[in-house]
Amino acid sequence: MGKSGEISNIFCNFAPEFSHYGIMSTFIGNIEGKLDDKGRIFVPAVYRKILAEEESKRIVMRRDTDNECLMFYPESVWNEKVGQLRDSLDEWDPEDQFILMQFMADAEYLELDGQGRILLQKKNLETIGAQQEVLFVGMLDRFALWAPETFANKRMSQGALAVRLRAKMKKKG
Repeated sequence: MGKSGEISNIFCNFAPEFSHYGIMSTFIGNIEGKLDDKGRIFVPAVYRKILAEEESKRIVMRRDTDNECLMFYPESVWNEKVGQLRDSLDEWDPEDQFILMQFMADAEYLELDGQGRILLQKKNLETIGAQQEVLFVGMLDRFALWAPETFANKRMSQGALAVRLRAKMKKKG
């Protein structure tokens, strides 16, 4: 079994909520990409394979609320997240209505073309400061698209990451 199989087994044992139909399918790693002149980019092949398991060529893109990146969700994951948000809001409360409107206004459906590319609007690329080089970053059930410099500047040192991970894992245990 290769490294990806070993990683899959680890996550299946410790994060069964990410295992669909007994097969582990998570977006992991970071993969460099290049935009073409029209704003199209190839979704990494390993990510396209996971999307194919979802039996959809449609994904949802949304500007992240906290970071200068774009988030991409398989349609089924997006629907689940939106359902959780809807359930936590009061549809008769004007403030909650506006939160939902604003959240949904920053999202759009994207279709993968026959070559596995998506077309990104210029305004979204400008929002994250992307020029031609971009970085895909896996986040288990979704993935993000960053300008490489922005992601590099945002990253924690290994020591800081270790401290934060230990603190978060202790809360769960």
